[in-house]
Amino acid sequence: MEDTKLSEKKKACANCGAELKYKPGSHQIKCEYCGYEEFIEQAKSSFEELELQHYLEVVGNQAYTETIDLLHCKNCGGNQHVEESYKSLHCVYCGEPLIREDVEKEGWILPGALIPFQLDQKSARKIFKSWVGKIWFAPNKLKRAALDPEGLHGVYIPYWTFDSQLQARYVGQRGDYYYETQRVQTPQGVQTKKVRKTRWQPASGEVGGFVDDILINASKKKQAEIPSGISRWNIKELVPYNSNYLSGFVTEKYTIPLKEGHHRSFQRAKEIAHNWIRRDIGGDTQRIHQADIKLSEETFKHILLPLYLSTYHYSGKNYHFYINGQTGEIHGTHPISFWKIFFLVLAIIVVVALISFFA
Repeated sequence: MEDTKLSEKKKACANCGAELKYKPGSHQIKCEYCGYEEFIEQAKSSFEELELQHYLEVVGNQAYTETIDLLHCKNCGGNQHVEESYKSLHCVYCGEPLIREDVEKEGWILPGALIPFQLDQKSARKIFKSWVGKIWFAPNKLKRAALDPEGLHGVYIPYWTFDSQLQARYVGQRGDYYYETQRVQTPQGVQTKKVRKTRWQPASGEVGGFVDDILINASKKKQAEIPSGISRWNIKELVPYNSNYLSGFVTEKYTIPLKEGHHRSFQRAKEIAHNWIRRDIGGDTQRIHQADIKLSEETFKHILLPLYLSTYHYSGKNYHFYINGQTGEIHGTHPISFWKIFFLVLAIIVVVALISFFA
């Protein structure tokens, strides 16, 4: 294992001494005060795929490649790394205040790669504002919230990715459709209709191939809430991990351990195997009676993916908004203003009454 390292290497501006922060959409860090920029040194080699079995054994003994400073939200349970200079000390998930003195050091498997933010906060806020503006009956407070630069946070979300060679022996059946003409009695008399039937025949064989980058969300707290519609990242744009890309953003530590992530990835691999088997069986429909699925040469990566989050409180409820920090896709739940609907209905009633009166 590598020696323990600092998770964040603060870098000062050569001109004014202020902290340099990552400039989204580039490979540079920038001073927000004087405009000075530096390039982020790129690794000469690509990121490494780690041997899964070795790490399952090592992590079982609580050995990690790095330590990270974390703030734990006592309200929602979110774990987030916040830089010393980060101004907002509120949980990015529920908005509750975080106490800097509660920071704790925890071990983690050092990320092997990440997708840097391609959108800066100004661009993300513009997308959010445009989306909110198209919502019918949105409360005015929500529209004002879309203008608040402190309400939108850039967060790196942890994921596991798994690769393996997959082999599966199967026994099943192939079904081919055919049609029979039947005579049926109807009120209009005897009529004929075609009825679809299936001719089954035994099928067996073996399928195999390489399974690449099964993506598993490693955030237990937020997994169910991040919509699938914005979870489509282009994994080909991963770059080797460099802590400079994290500067100016919040980083969440994984709460789904590697072993559990691997278990979930096997369920995905099983789905992939069944799709391969159905394609191998052919025909119009298939039955799989038995499938012996084996994975070998398994590797994994811990990666970080970019997301903008905003939490809005309305009438005692929390509403969450998500923007993919790479593609700009947006999704969220939103409240409806009762009074806007009430006055619209009232206006319609008045108009109808006036039309009836003068008709």
